[in-house]
Amino acid sequence: MRRVVTVTGKVVWLALALVVAAHWIAQAQQPAAADDPRFTGRSDTLDATGLGVSRRHFDAAARSAWHSHAGGQLLFVEDGRARVQRRGEPVKELAKGESDYTASDVVHWHGATPRQALVQVAVSFGGDTKWLQKVTDDEYEGKTR
Repeated sequence: MRRVVTVTGKVVWLALALVVAAHWIAQAQQPAAADDPRFTGRSDTLDATGLGVSRRHFDAAARSAWHSHAGGQLLFVEDGRARVQRRGEPVKELAKGESDYTASDVVHWHGATPRQALVQVAVSFGGDTKWLQKVTDDEYEGKTR
């Protein structure tokens, strides 16, 4: 059963990548923004240079170390439940289908909740990731900030 889920997940991820690639190619072939009948007002397709997309599985209670992204990061919960925290703020939980944006150079961590695994899709907006110390059990539990 695990192999079927893994293969199905890979097929879904490949299909998503193909849809995104086809969309970007189609956008490159579209008329100039000012002449585009699909929009009111000016709307331009932006260059995706530096955009990074990753997908990661976390077992229950697994989490990243504290870190920051030079260009910011958008997280999307594909499956399971996530915990996220920005330094100095309370721990927050996200359900399947929810997302969270962390601005440039803001120190944070993210991972699965104590009893439920997580599959996240992360979009990073360019620049380096600066890795810091591991998140302690007390920090993970929201006992310290």
